[in-house]
Order: sequence, then structure tokens, then C-alpha cells
Amino acid sequence: MLKRILACLLIFALVAAVAPSFDKASASGKTYYVNIDSGHLNFRKAATTSSSIIGKFVKGDTVTVHSQSKGWSKITAKGKTGYVSSQYISIKKASTSTDYKSKAISAAKSQLGVRYLWGGMSSKGFDCSGLVNYAFAKAGKTLPRTSGEMYKKGTSVSLSSLKPGDLMFYATGGGKKVTHVSIYIGNGEMIHSASNKGVSIASINNSYWKQRYIGAKRL
Repeated sequence: MLKRILACLLIFALVAAVAPSFDKASASGKTYYVNIDSGHLNFRKAATTSSSIIGKFVKGDTVTVHSQSKGWSKITAKGKTGYVSSQYISIKKASTSTDYKSKAISAAKSQLGVRYLWGGMSSKGFDCSGLVNYAFAKAGKTLPRTSGEMYKKGTSVSLSSLKPGDLMFYATGGGKKVTHVSIYIGNGEMIHSASNKGVSIASINNSYWKQRYIGAKRL
């Protein structure tokens, strides 16, 4: 009997040594999406919150998952291998963000040609933040009233990482005080209500806007 028990234990040990864990087998090589409500997801060197941060992700970023264990996922992204918390990534891409931003862009485009009106928030006329408020309200999202207040929301993103629906902020009076906001619509273009053209589309590389650019936020 003892020999039979020892034999079973030996077989179990050998299987455990060569077979991948269930988590590893189910996750290996799959693309996952970062699903966070706001802020950044830390990309760490080791599977612990005390480990050094080697990068950050924003909502919608993709990562390749190699294995998952004890609440951590070993991933590859941005040319590096490290770990992120498993609870903030998933196989399915969160669709709500893309959906409402697409709706907001469509709502803004429907107002092309409407005149500029200081304090305006309707088809009778828009100021810059009024147009953004109107567009996102049509998509079911409520934003602060002014461009300066909007700038305090969301997560900062670089120009090279812009996605349609991101908000772009400018200081038309010089300095660093935010006084203008637009919606990035893709292909290097933004839609906004400009004092000289009303609701219109402009290149983000336009010399006037480029030198007054402050930053961009992803809601």
C-alpha cells in the first residue's frame, strides 16, 4: 500500500512539473485590453505593488498576457515584460468609451457652420466649451461648463497617443491658462467653435493652434 501511495505522489509531482498551470494555459499569448475608469494602470517590474514602475497604461491600451497568478498578469507591451494587476485588464474591449465618443463627434459635426456665440450652448450659437458640452451631452455625458474646468478632468495623453474623442486644450491669451477646448476627431484634425469661423474643423498642426497648445485629456 505504501509503495502504491508513493508511486501516485511521484506521478503527480512529475505532471505538476511539466504541465502549465490553468491560468497560464488559458492566458498565454492572448491580447487583453486595459479597462480602467480613469487615471493610469501601473506596469511593474515584478508582481508586487512595491516593485518599481516601468511604464503606465491608459484605458483601451492593449497588452499581451503570458500568464496569470495570484491577481497579477505577466505581460509584454511597449517592448518590455513586466506585471499588471489582473483586475484591470480583460479579453473584451470596453465599448462604452468608444461609443459615446463617436456619438459626441457626430453631434459636434452636425453643428458645422453654426456661428460662434460667447456663452452659447445651442444651435443658435456656441462658444468652444459650449460646443463640447453640447456634443458630449448628446452622447449621454455631462462635462464641466468651462474649458478650464474640463482640463482638470480625465487623464493626460501625449499628441502621439491621441484618439478620437480626446479633448485638446489651448491658451489663446498666451501663457499657460486654458481658454479654449476642442475635440480630436482623428487624422490630425479637431472640431471646435472658433471665434472667427464658428463650428469648424481645423488641423492640429495649424501654426496658430500649435503654438498655443497646452495639453490633451482622455475622459
